[in-house]
Amino acid sequence: MTTIAMADLILRNGRFTTLDRSRPRASAVAIKDGRFLAVGEDSEIMARAGAATRVIDLRGRSVLPGLIDNHTHVVRGGLNFNMELRWDGVRSLADAMDMLRRQVAVTPAPQWVRVVGGFTEHQFLEKRLPTLEEINAVAPDTPVFLLHLYDRALLNGAALRAVGYTKDTPAPPGGEIVRGADGAPTGLLLAKPNAAILYATLAQGPKLPFDYQLNSTRHFMRELNRLGVTGVIDAGGGFQNYPDDYAVIQQLADAGQMTVRLAYNLFTQKPKQEKEDFLNWTAGVKYKQGDDYFRHNGAGEMLVFSAADFEDFRQPRPDMPPEMEGELEEVVRILAQNRWPWRLHATYDETISRALDVFEKVDRDIPLQGLNWFFDHAETISERSMDRIAALGGGIAV
Repeated sequence: MTTIAMADLILRNGRFTTLDRSRPRASAVAIKDGRFLAVGEDSEIMARAGAATRVIDLRGRSVLPGLIDNHTHVVRGGLNFNMELRWDGVRSLADAMDMLRRQVAVTPAPQWVRVVGGFTEHQFLEKRLPTLEEINAVAPDTPVFLLHLYDRALLNGAALRAVGYTKDTPAPPGGEIVRGADGAPTGLLLAKPNAAILYATLAQGPKLPFDYQLNSTRHFMRELNRLGVTGVIDAGGGFQNYPDDYAVIQQLADAGQMTVRLAYNLFTQKPKQEKEDFLNWTAGVKYKQGDDYFRHNGAGEMLVFSAADFEDFRQPRPDMPPEMEGELEEVVRILAQNRWPWRLHATYDETISRALDVFEKVDRDIPLQGLNWFFDHAETISERSMDRIAALGGGIAV
């Protein structure tokens, strides 16, 4: 007599799309130890219900698998999530400014109010961003940092004072501090052609204490869960050093408190020291080390600073320095030798084609096939570059 395995969990009276042409629909599934035992109709699946089986009646609802986001910044974003005001889906600027006013009222000094993504002025009925005068009126004393896409940031007077931008602050490389007739900063920062000034300014804000960062990261993961996301690839990020800034996510993983499966890429932080970063990391970190909830996933999305062409593809392409190829080749050789996959942030086809020159050169010595490397973003990529990527076995993540 064959013993039938009992399920830990049965989902019944639902609608499942199986992608099995012989049986494209099912109403129930049985799950044990996190894996599917059986898929079929209620009557056959309920035969796997034992005394300890949890049974959920789906009441005819459709079931989706957990979504996997292949490009997020959960490690970095989690450290700050509780400090953010979200304007996602807000239909009018008037409502958004009312939210900002209420957030200012409950934000303790010296913290900032931060709106750092998830919206565009086009979603508002008014079809515009708030003016600096409007922001200063609702927040005369509390710093406000408002990031619009990757093209600009608006800082109120309190935020300008907090970061110390004055008429004597020099113009940053790759960005613009907009100034008034008297030479004093107005509060508008422009990414021309890259977003470095935006990131660097935001990074000057106060950090949450460690325990608050733990709580903030758990809230961020729960928000992803609310949207159906159960797996993510973390693409690294600026101002996020390994292993120091990974201590929060490591503690949550050690405590079994991860609610998304997270694979992380290591992103260099030190201009002109990228080779040393990757030599150190490949000596101490093995590709795929970790478990299903916290696992190493390779290098990127920054490999060398000289290859960075962040961020706004509507702006003209910034010129890559002549040393880019040599610096990138050093790092890619280290990665290929250690069989680490990588991802490279590349907005412009001009950058992609120059990087491909490097990858093809390395491939002649160390075959890249099977490494699963790819370009991130690639908004202006050409068909010629796509063909070259395909020939090397690489990919594109848009």
